Amino acid sequence: MSINNEVDVLVIGAGPSGSIAASILNKAGLKVQIVEKMLFPRFVIGESLLPRCMEALDEAGLLDAVKAKGFQQKDGAKFVMGDKVCDFNFNQQHTDGWKWTWQVPRADFDKTLADECEKMGVAISYETEVTAIEIDEKGHSVTTVITADGNEQTIKAKFIVDGSGYGRVIPRLFGLDRPSTQYPRKTLFSHLTDPKRNAAYEPNRIIAIVHNPTTWIWVIPFSNGNTSVGYVGNPEFFDDFTGAPDEQFRKLIAAEPMLKERFDESDLVWGEPRSLQSWSATTDKFYGKGFVLTGNVTEFLDPIFSSGVTLASVSAQTAANLVIKELKGEEVNWEEDYMKYMQQGVNVFRTYVNAWYDGSLFKIFFSEKRTPEIMGQICSVLAGYVWDMSNPFVKNHEKNVRTLSRYLETINAAPAE
Repeated sequence: MSINNEVDVLVIGAGPSGSIAASILNKAGLKVQIVEKMLFPRFVIGESLLPRCMEALDEAGLLDAVKAKGFQQKDGAKFVMGDKVCDFNFNQQHTDGWKWTWQVPRADFDKTLADECEKMGVAISYETEVTAIEIDEKGHSVTTVITADGNEQTIKAKFIVDGSGYGRVIPRLFGLDRPSTQYPRKTLFSHLTDPKRNAAYEPNRIIAIVHNPTTWIWVIPFSNGNTSVGYVGNPEFFDDFTGAPDEQFRKLIAAEPMLKERFDESDLVWGEPRSLQSWSATTDKFYGKGFVLTGNVTEFLDPIFSSGVTLASVSAQTAANLVIKELKGEEVNWEEDYMKYMQQGVNVFRTYVNAWYDGSLFKIFFSEKRTPEIMGQICSVLAGYVWDMSNPFVKNHEKNVRTLSRYLETINAAPAE
């Protein structure tokens, strides 16, 4: 077999996970190549970052390029249920970390990261699909790809980082995909013009609206004047809103008073809304001989707490540094330092996602008895600091969330003296 290219590390996917990993590896002096199935810019869900992402972007040398784009700054998140409001500000969190981040149109954000990687000297092959991977006993691989012009090529690498997102290249090729334990929800969403934005209170604030106990809405304003709006709920919820996708979306906007008032004069930025369903996926192994999985390739939970880009960023940051150690001949404990570390973050987010959908978090977020100290600890989770074991709502996440929810439900129901 003739080899068309030889690199130290092959990165599959040019999204945030792939770009962050590639830039960290490149800064370490390794020869890196990215192969990406799509042509950028391209749309992907996940438009709200968390402060923990900033550390990964900073280490990768990508922070200045993102700052230069002027994306909408995000200082926290607001949750609304009827007339009740729970407002988290990242400058009031328990963890000593970043206090802000961005709300981004992902097509622009992802292309910014990928373009900066190319400026650093990382080669990116767009419209290039991985069709086969062979890994020998040393962990060295030969990857077969089909390029944009239809030619078959091979790439030899000492290590592979799979950041292919929903493409899930290695799990698909190696049979590693496993059913997710998350309920198969659906979303219908679009970008809208927002001519009434300035009439809203805190117009640039990201908002999650509880439409009903199992359905919520995201409202994510961008600095370009458009706003991302999406409904998320059980698939059967959408059956009550008939018609073509744009007609269905308009009916959904009209069904929520906060949206109807703000967006009744808005236009769809896209030709029609987009829909995703049953997006959750997982695998039982995040690494193997000569490869590591990052980002959504490991596990994607749900958009409610914007965990996707955070897990992608941190997994890429962590994996890249471990790959550097391994290629230097140093001992790496992938099970402890990567698999268990990343699973810790996934499990914390999963607790909060599940508690959102079963209503436990409603009892915390919208209770008049909530305390600043506890809300600051929960705020750190929502900022992405799900590895901070000094935080009791990280260390004992499931127990403390359930206990607090039951306690607040009890005292809220108690008759006034």
